[in-house]
Amino acid sequence: MRRIFSQYAYASGPREGCWWDETVQSISHPALAGGIRCDVVVVGGGFTGLSAALHLARRGAQVVVLEANSIGWGASGRNGGFCCLGGSMRSDMALDRRYGHAARRDWRTTERVAVERVEALIADLSLDVDRHSKGETCLAHRPRDFRAFEDEARAASENYGVIVDVLSSSELELAGLSGPFHGAITNPIGFGLNPRKLIDGLVEACLELGVVIHDNSPAVRITSGEVKTPNGVVRAEQIVVATNGYSSEDIPNWMASRCMPAQSTAIVTRPLTEAELQRQGWTSDQMAYDTRHLLHYFRLMPDRRFLFGMRGGLLCGPSAERQARSAVVHSFRTMFPAWSHVDVTHAWSGLVCLTRDRVPFVGPVPGMSGILAGFAYHGNGVAMGVHAGSILAALASNEQPDHHPEVMSTPATRFPFGSFRRLIMPGVYTGFRVSDALP
Repeated sequence: MRRIFSQYAYASGPREGCWWDETVQSISHPALAGGIRCDVVVVGGGFTGLSAALHLARRGAQVVVLEANSIGWGASGRNGGFCCLGGSMRSDMALDRRYGHAARRDWRTTERVAVERVEALIADLSLDVDRHSKGETCLAHRPRDFRAFEDEARAASENYGVIVDVLSSSELELAGLSGPFHGAITNPIGFGLNPRKLIDGLVEACLELGVVIHDNSPAVRITSGEVKTPNGVVRAEQIVVATNGYSSEDIPNWMASRCMPAQSTAIVTRPLTEAELQRQGWTSDQMAYDTRHLLHYFRLMPDRRFLFGMRGGLLCGPSAERQARSAVVHSFRTMFPAWSHVDVTHAWSGLVCLTRDRVPFVGPVPGMSGILAGFAYHGNGVAMGVHAGSILAALASNEQPDHHPEVMSTPATRFPFGSFRRLIMPGVYTGFRVSDALP
């Protein structure tokens, strides 16, 4: 495998301390040994891969899932658990300019459908995923960001057909959203959940339908009709590549330079008492984030632990990991000073995935017959990853997928500088930090 981070990013170090691992008792699956045949082989055992496998199996296909580590080991099993709108980093204006107004509207509809698809799966499979939060709340960290919420409200009505709730700074305390914020806007679409419980629910549903799952079976070569692992080979008419931020540059070769992994770090506290919640003035169950480019995301979970995450890590290694976790703890204690004494019991990091076009790609791999790929949800992969899996299942079945807009069906373009493209990120992040600091 050729990857652009050091091996540390793909080993156990960043994942150590992940809270979600303590909330489930997942079963292990044997590594692939020898040769097998199936209708479709799925490479990657996260939301996209498992969703694709489930929707294929429901169509009667014989499916094999290959996971390099254990199911849910990557971003799907270590994210913040925000099932929400998103998937791209493009504004309406930028989407209109690139794809046209109609294509932008199709994409925004797809964002909503993705959330609804997860909601329907949870209900259909009768899953307990610790669901909470009525939509998602964005908090303005500057006065001018709050003033922009008026435009955001109009856009939400046009794009998603919803009426948002806007709160001024003086109304935040009554809503249980106290903090260094200048107002809030809540979109009613979305909810918080335990991502590992969703992963395990998808696994159980897949197994019941006869899907074969192999842990510790990384793909070392993908060619049309065949996936090789260190100790075996799977031959199939269709191959689905669902490795997202943990993708290799050469598996398949088309992936080279088409995605940019980016680090995100999260912490979880011990359970907070009612007195501590009242002291800080944060009693809301809303999942929330702020308006920074390098945003903070946070939520009070049903067990009263507080999850707090942050984007912006650039380096990879034990020392960089410690520094990233320390930076998140510092930001948490600065934003919520009444909890400066509260123990942080868990911390971890993982890789989200971006494209140069700042939109996802889900579709056939150009020039490689029978190979499909889905990746790059820009930090919002719970809903969009599940939806992408349903699209890939339809395509692998030679069916026309529902809600597969031009925005996400256009093949991803390459980043400049090839394997050195991470050199772009320090300048980008510096610009973001400067912008975030402006009044």
